[in-house]
Amino acid sequence: MNIFWLAGWLIFIYMNLVFILSLIKKDASIVDIAWGAGFALVIISSYLSVSDFQNFPGGRQFLALLLITTWALRLSWHIYKRNKGKPEDFRYATWRQKWGKYFIIRGYFQIFLLQGLFMFLIILPGLFIMKSHHSDWNWLDNLGLLVWLTGFLLEAIADQQLKKFKQNPENKGKIKQTGLWRYSRHPNYFGEAMMWWGIFLIGLNTSAGWVGIISPLTITFLLVKVSGVPLLEKKYLGNREFESYKRVTSAFIPLPPKRR
Repeated sequence: MNIFWLAGWLIFIYMNLVFILSLIKKDASIVDIAWGAGFALVIISSYLSVSDFQNFPGGRQFLALLLITTWALRLSWHIYKRNKGKPEDFRYATWRQKWGKYFIIRGYFQIFLLQGLFMFLIILPGLFIMKSHHSDWNWLDNLGLLVWLTGFLLEAIADQQLKKFKQNPENKGKIKQTGLWRYSRHPNYFGEAMMWWGIFLIGLNTSAGWVGIISPLTITFLLVKVSGVPLLEKKYLGNREFESYKRVTSAFIPLPPKRR
């Protein structure tokens, strides 16, 4: 089966199963946990589809498998641990109230299937890498790996710093402004975008790999303009500490803070 069709059908079936589970649990925010795991499912299945179960592809294809799976499983585990035992995330709870009786049907298309579409677009460079023939390792692979590793460290360290900050009862209601969070209001999001720019650079070694630029453009746009920065910062509207922090700190790209 064509690797793109395989990925598309897997994502469609997977997101439908997650949707059904969300109805059972009455919690749409489980889609956040399922998000990363979905990427792992697709890239592992794609890798297996191009192998003959005796000779598994190595080199660039194995690297893509390793990088995407590592990112995906770390993200899902982090969100699972963060959300465990908590009520439905405020974003979905707000939509549940706002959409009323249409929440199930609207949520199916606007939350689950839409995220499935974004998943397909974002994983495209990985699919191009999986279907490509072997070629010599070159500077694009090195650059892509360096960009990915930098992004992974940024996301993992920022998440850990924020987790530790929130675990301190004295910080309840406060805004973290130290560590990586001194240079960006969302360093974890910036790190996530960097990882997909890294995968895209590695994918440029493949035929039509340039099409994969859809991936980093999509994830960057979502994080900066749609489901990342805007939605998260909306709940801090009117918070004086946050407004002060916002005036001196870059929203996305880590930069030296401005003078207060």
